[in-house]
Order: sequence, then C-alpha cells, then structure tokens
Amino acid sequence: MDSYAIIGAVSIFGACICMGIGSLGSALGEGNAAAAAISAMAQQPDEASRLRSTMFVSLAMIETSSLYALLIAFLTLYANPFWNYAINQ
Repeated sequence: MDSYAIIGAVSIFGACICMGIGSLGSALGEGNAAAAAISAMAQQPDEASRLRSTMFVSLAMIETSSLYALLIAFLTLYANPFWNYAINQ
C-alpha cells in the first residue's frame, strides 16, 4: 500500500467520523430543543407563537454545528495538506 492510498483511506475515514459525530450531536440537540418547545407550548398555549419563533432560531443555530462538520469533512477530503507532501516526496 503506497502513501497515496494510506492518505486517501485515512482522509475518508476521518471525514466519515467527523460527519457521524457532528450529525449525531446536531440531531440529538435538535430533538431535545423541539421536545422542550412542544412541551412548553402544551403548558402555555397563549405563548406558542413566541416559543415557536424562538425554537426555529435555536434550531438554526444547532444546525450550524452539523454544517461545520460537513465543512471540516470536505476540507479533509479535498484540501488535505498531506497530499502535497506525498506528491513532493
């Protein structure tokens, strides 16, 4: 197995781990936030519109963590600095 194959395999494995952990954390956070908002709306129906708008803003912020994980995965796959090092060797 040459250095290109090792770098490629490690890059793909790292991107998979990054996306798996990032997506799992984001999904759990969004689920907890939505469950808490629905529970609060059930207890205080007159405040439902304010709670709903706050929930959507918080879900958007939570979703950014999975987008950052996707960005890091793309950087690991396509902008890996070890490719240039292996090519120059």
